[in-house]
Amino acid sequence: MPLLPARSIAAGVVLIAAGTAGWLAGMMELGPVVWPPEPIRTERLVLRESAARDRPAFIELLVSPEVNTYLGGPQPRAATEREMPATPERWPGSFVVELDGAMIGQVLLRRVPQDRRPAAAGKADLGYLFLPGAWGSGYAAEACAAVLDWFDDALPGEPVVLFTRSDNIASMRLAAKLGFTEVERFHAWGAEQWLGQRSPAMPAT
Repeated sequence: MPLLPARSIAAGVVLIAAGTAGWLAGMMELGPVVWPPEPIRTERLVLRESAARDRPAFIELLVSPEVNTYLGGPQPRAATEREMPATPERWPGSFVVELDGAMIGQVLLRRVPQDRRPAAAGKADLGYLFLPGAWGSGYAAEACAAVLDWFDDALPGEPVVLFTRSDNIASMRLAAKLGFTEVERFHAWGAEQWLGQRSPAMPAT
């Protein structure tokens, strides 16, 4: 299964990127969760496990120059089409985001390996990719919030981390909207990176 180069969404004409190609390599499975869950329905979206019909959309996420502006550039189409499995990204923590019956993006949760940055090691990492046609309508915030709610139920008491470039203002705003606060900044992959963490939801009393 080929790795996604990074996780990103776009708001308006500004690409929102969370994570990088180097960071994704070696990410670990999420952990003991029931998978696949029942589809998650929000006001406008359905979040579900991937299906074979989503393959073209996954390819477009990887080859789109717009999606990959901050992610090292698009992947070659011929190689991506050749290597993409019939049913892409079918593992716990990978949610297809569907609007009106069609895939518009992906929300990801993977666990950060212990040999990565100490502040994130072993924690779940949130990422996201959305096709350009879905930018600017709040779908990323809606989908990510729903996935975080699912995570709170599936693995209660666990924090979630998120990486983005610190010069990506739109991504920083989305992180804040989702409840992530700054842990640290560091230089990697030719730019300053931002690490935020969302504290686990407190159980109702």
